[in-house]
Amino acid sequence: MQELLHNISQCTICSKHLQLGPRPVVSAHPDSKIVIIGQAPGTKVHNSGIPWDDASGKQLRKWLDVSDEDFYDETKFAIIPMGFCYPGKGKTGDLPPRPECAPQWHDSLFNLMPNLKLVILIGMYAQKYYLKDSAKKTLTETVANYSKYLPQHFVLPHPSPRNRFWLTKNPWFEAEVVPILKNKVAKIIS
Repeated sequence: MQELLHNISQCTICSKHLQLGPRPVVSAHPDSKIVIIGQAPGTKVHNSGIPWDDASGKQLRKWLDVSDEDFYDETKFAIIPMGFCYPGKGKTGDLPPRPECAPQWHDSLFNLMPNLKLVILIGMYAQKYYLKDSAKKTLTETVANYSKYLPQHFVLPHPSPRNRFWLTKNPWFEAEVVPILKNKVAKIIS
C-alpha cells in the first residue's frame, strides 16, 4: 500500500490540465473499513493536503456522526476521490474531477483493502462511475433510492454549503437517510 500511495503522490498524468498543478490528495490503509469517494479536492484541500479539510468535510463528518480523529483514522476510513487533484475553476464552480484518476488508481487501491465493508459514493460523478446503469437519472432519485445500493454502497449528495438549497428542498434526506447512515457507520467502525 505504501508504495502505491507513493506512486500516486508522484502522479502527473493530467498535470497539463491542472490550473494549480498536481497535488494528489488520497488516504488509504490495508485495514480501512469504509471508503469515501467524493469528487475532487477544492482549493483549501489542495493547499492543506488534508482530505475534506473544509466546510464540506465538517458537514460530512456531521452526517457520518464521527469525530475528526475517527474520520482521519485510515484504518477506519479511506478517502479516495474521483479526481485526486484540484481540477481548477469553471464558470459556476470547480471543474469536474479529471477522468484519468479513477481508472488509473482506484482498482489498485481497492485490491489492497480486503476489510472494506462500505463504499460511500458522494455526488453524481462517483455514483455514475460505480453504479453505472443502476444510477438513476438524477442525484435526487439515486439518493432517494439509497437502500437499493446497500449493503455495498451508500449514496449521498455532496455536503457542500452550496447544496443548502438541495437540502432545504429535500428534508427527507437529513430526516430519514442520515440516521441510517450514522447507524451503519457506527456499527462498522466500533
